[in-house]
Amino acid sequence: MARLLLFGGKGGVGKTTTSSATAVWLADSGLKVLLVSSDPAHSTSDSLDVKLGPVPVEVEGVPGLYGLEMDPEAKLSNLLPKVGEAMNNMGGGSMGGFGGLGMMLDPSAKSELNDVKSDIKTADMILPGLDEALAFDELLKHMENPTWDVIVFDTAPTGHTLRFLSLPELIEAWSGRLLRLMRVSGGLRSMLFGRKESDAMKEELERFRRRVLHVRRVLSDPSTSSFTLVTIPERMGINETLRAHDSLVEYKLPIGGCLVNRITPEFDHPFLAKRRMQELERIAELGEKLAGVNVGQLELADGEIVGLQALREVGRLLYGQAETLPDTIGPHAIGDVLLHEVHRGMVGELEDEHERIQLHFPGLERSDLSLRSEEGVLFVGVNGREQAIPTKTHVKSSLVKASLDGDILSLLIPRSGE
Repeated sequence: MARLLLFGGKGGVGKTTTSSATAVWLADSGLKVLLVSSDPAHSTSDSLDVKLGPVPVEVEGVPGLYGLEMDPEAKLSNLLPKVGEAMNNMGGGSMGGFGGLGMMLDPSAKSELNDVKSDIKTADMILPGLDEALAFDELLKHMENPTWDVIVFDTAPTGHTLRFLSLPELIEAWSGRLLRLMRVSGGLRSMLFGRKESDAMKEELERFRRRVLHVRRVLSDPSTSSFTLVTIPERMGINETLRAHDSLVEYKLPIGGCLVNRITPEFDHPFLAKRRMQELERIAELGEKLAGVNVGQLELADGEIVGLQALREVGRLLYGQAETLPDTIGPHAIGDVLLHEVHRGMVGELEDEHERIQLHFPGLERSDLSLRSEEGVLFVGVNGREQAIPTKTHVKSSLVKASLDGDILSLLIPRSGE
């Protein structure tokens, strides 16, 4: 599983620049990196000076770096389509929208059905944080792909990201209303929806709820995820950062550090000296209140930070000179101003009689794992989601020896069939 580095903060503090510079630095260090943005402003494309879209695109000039920009709102129309169709089908006809079937329900059941319909119509099937849930669910698909080493996520402004953290509780209540509809309708459920639509609706609700809860588990695991707060040395920025920190602690999300960006450089000028002194006081206050969190500092640049050359300079200031990281799973500690631990997602080597592949899968249970081959290609499944593993050997899964040691899944593939 890829390491996930999230960068968040209020709008305009430089989180896109910080996340983009981090992604470029990691790729320059020999890792395969996916830079993802869910910010509707699509400023990641502007930062890289490369047009990104909804599928990974290789960034020219940075071998190993790919980027994509999500459009969560576009996915809303595809969310729970069976539920939407079923509810719409209930909207017409007489007897409260249930047609002739209404007379077959007792008054309390009919009232509850109408209440549920009203709730869902009022909400328009949209929940606060739903777009963030879709973004994180899409992100998880890439994290589970072992061919990525690190995923750098430039999140939407902090408030949007934190909305998602309470979504599982909202999903529980929301899906509970729909599932209650099924219970009170009893044997008439299949008549109201059709048996296939009814079963599909229930399965889709439960599947989506499980995915949301799984994303939350991944985000709260320090072996997979790390959240870096980006801010500026002004009162509003500091206050929002402190609130975001408290929310992350409340939801037990691992905090990788904090970057105070755009600090006024030291000049022999009364106005600039006064401003810098005030900013340093704000930073000292932040460091005191974020006890135990690494607080890094980055001065205001003398020009716009756009394009690879400028991003590489920011990366150098944050992490030092980029050098190829060891060709092992890791963890590898990086950074000067910001500090992270990263892993390679997959490491392979050829031996005399075998090809040995190691995959980083933190928190993997043996029962979650599946192996199969098709036409010589090896597929590894985790929780039912499969990924093709690139190998140099024609694979027959029945001959593959798999062992799980901590977070490392080792696969020993015979080369005798070559």
